[in-house]
Amino acid sequence: MTKDELKESIIIALPTAVFDETGEWLNVQVEATEWKAMAQWLRNSMLQMDYLFCLTCIDWKTHLTVVYHLTSTSHRIPIVIKIKLDRQQPQVETVSDIWRTAEFHEREVFELFGVQFLHHPDLRRLILTDDFEGFPLRKDFEDPVNMVKL
Repeated sequence: MTKDELKESIIIALPTAVFDETGEWLNVQVEATEWKAMAQWLRNSMLQMDYLFCLTCIDWKTHLTVVYHLTSTSHRIPIVIKIKLDRQQPQVETVSDIWRTAEFHEREVFELFGVQFLHHPDLRRLILTDDFEGFPLRKDFEDPVNMVKL
């Protein structure tokens, strides 16, 4: 399957998706409210996106963007999904019930960026202590011990 065929399939399933084709992989911007249904479709459709191999977050100072990297192990087609979130109350539905690898990745993004993954089965800290305040990978985080300012 080519990048153009992948794009056409997504347009049929989600006409509101916005595409960026400047890179090697197809990048798709999706609304947070549409993400869960799209994730299920990507996993169960003919695309068979059965492997979530990376999930991260980007702080743009004005908003956060959650970035999902998916691939189909049978078709060998990668895709990048980006979801823009409100910086003050970042939340999106979990996809850990669709891709088990998301369970760990979502916990990491929750801990380091403060993104709430709604209906996650075990959304708790991985690295930081329970009394740690703030989100150390956000650009507005100030570390009084190490005096890091971005």
